Amino acid sequence: MTVSAAVAAEIVRLFTVEGWRIGTIARHLGVHHSVVGRVLKAAGKEPEKHRRRSMVDDYRPFIKETFSRYPLLPASVLYRMVRARDYPGGEDHFRHLVAEMRPRKASEAFLQLRTLPGEQAQVDWGSFGRRPVEGGERMLSAFVMVLSYSRMLYVRFFYDQRMGSFLEGHVRAFGFFDGVAKTLLYDNLKSAVLERYDTAIRFNPHLLELAAYYHFQPRPVAVGRGNEKGRVERAIRYLRTSFFPGLAFTDLDHLNRQAERFCTDIAPQRRWPQQREVSVADAFARERSQLVALPRDHFPAAEIVEAIVGKTPYVRFDSNRYSVPHDRVRREVTVRADSARVRIFDSDELIAEHHRCWDKQQIVETPEHVAALVREKRNARRHRNQERLLRTVPQCEALLIEIAARQRHLATAVSSLTQLLDRFGREEMAIAVDEALVKGSPSVETVHLILDRRRHARNEPPTTLVELPDRPEIRDLAVTPHDLAEYDMEDPEDD
Repeated sequence: MTVSAAVAAEIVRLFTVEGWRIGTIARHLGVHHSVVGRVLKAAGKEPEKHRRRSMVDDYRPFIKETFSRYPLLPASVLYRMVRARDYPGGEDHFRHLVAEMRPRKASEAFLQLRTLPGEQAQVDWGSFGRRPVEGGERMLSAFVMVLSYSRMLYVRFFYDQRMGSFLEGHVRAFGFFDGVAKTLLYDNLKSAVLERYDTAIRFNPHLLELAAYYHFQPRPVAVGRGNEKGRVERAIRYLRTSFFPGLAFTDLDHLNRQAERFCTDIAPQRRWPQQREVSVADAFARERSQLVALPRDHFPAAEIVEAIVGKTPYVRFDSNRYSVPHDRVRREVTVRADSARVRIFDSDELIAEHHRCWDKQQIVETPEHVAALVREKRNARRHRNQERLLRTVPQCEALLIEIAARQRHLATAVSSLTQLLDRFGREEMAIAVDEALVKGSPSVETVHLILDRRRHARNEPPTTLVELPDRPEIRDLAVTPHDLAEYDMEDPEDD
């Protein structure tokens, strides 16, 4: 809104001579207060802004002096300091006031980074939250590699960010691109950089081994220089907005199949930033020939850890237990695991191979390992009983030799003789075994018959392996044993 020269002159007069406020002038002249302010500003009569006094005013010198020494000091710590100096205000209001007083870092201008075809790729992890699995939760992470020239993208999801997954992500990305960029740019990940001091950098030896195999140069970005790997950060943001929302998947394999289709069918069709009428797929076609050729064989990407097989034939790895042959207990083994397989080595010998389980607190077994262990336990039980039998009643050795010679089942005989030993005792067993051998009838049945006959001759009640209920009608029941001599009498009908 514009006003006439006469109205403008009246505005200036009322303000300077009469001392009217802007709102009063606007109300009585029928103009907007912003018009009054604009006229006064043009006339060089802009009013001074009067700030109300604040309870923090008395502490401003202290706050500014503290910020000059510690510019990154948190507001919560500064609030405790002024409270100790009798500041009466609340913390939330104080935080708002302090935010205006904190020294600001000067804005920095960045050059637009351009790379040549095949010259550089950028690598990073993207976190996609925690996912429920059987027995707990797993962290879902995306390994992302993007070619800096063409912006061609590769992504692979893992349930961890361990070294084995980091190496496997590289190998799969190189296969997807069918080549390797000459330089790979990393953030300061522990998988890439173990430590750095100024320009001195100690790389992870596993990454150096991978770099030597594929002939690329690893290079970390400078600390605090996120703009140097902006392409991979934008690629991760692109995944969060254009791929992951609303995505449904049954397991990690299903998710990665969908991610691979996204990288081959959808992501390459987006516009190339350097030339909007060209797609990423077209730019990648120009770049492909400039990539370093792949070696003939894949790099053996796997996580390698040492593990101990204890008393039970299982190896604990990544919250699960994997079976090994029962004869490999109580020794140190080597576990080599990738996203699909867990292989266990005893020295250089492969002793077990399992499908990788991404659940938690699970037991992963090979049926052959379990069957062999069961057979071993049965044999061990028989050997324990046999050792006890021979140690307690040495005469049983000759009896077992005769039983074996007659093609009788030795394990059954040992089990039955052990039960007879528990029921009748060592002395009675020794007598019965000697008598069976003398009579030329070396069998469990003969030994049992002799023991029962001797018990009957002593008028002892029959033994039982079953503990009867303690009830009067059972406890006081009188049982008269049958006279076994009657069986020795001849039956007249047999003549």
